[in-house]
Amino acid sequence: MRATSLRTLAALAAKRGLSMRRWDFVAAYLQGDLEAGEVVYCHPPPGYEITGPDGRTRVCRIVKPVYGMAQAGRRWQRSLFPWLRDWGFTQCASDPC
Repeated sequence: MRATSLRTLAALAAKRGLSMRRWDFVAAYLQGDLEAGEVVYCHPPPGYEITGPDGRTRVCRIVKPVYGMAQAGRRWQRSLFPWLRDWGFTQCASDPC
């Protein structure tokens, strides 16, 4: 959310005597799903074997988004937005995050 949007919401809440809440999703990026057919590989974490018995470098196939992936935030957004719309929320046209 842009700082100007947050200030506007805070001002409106104060003017109308409303309280504001925020949500903090623990491990939010881990809650998304990769798109159908999307295949992502990464290097193994430190401490794992980096070569197989044949001497070739090994990689790991990712089955869920993880922190550090370029796609992780977008995958989480695609999981969260339909749920918010089902609960009656609408996306702000001036600050479409």
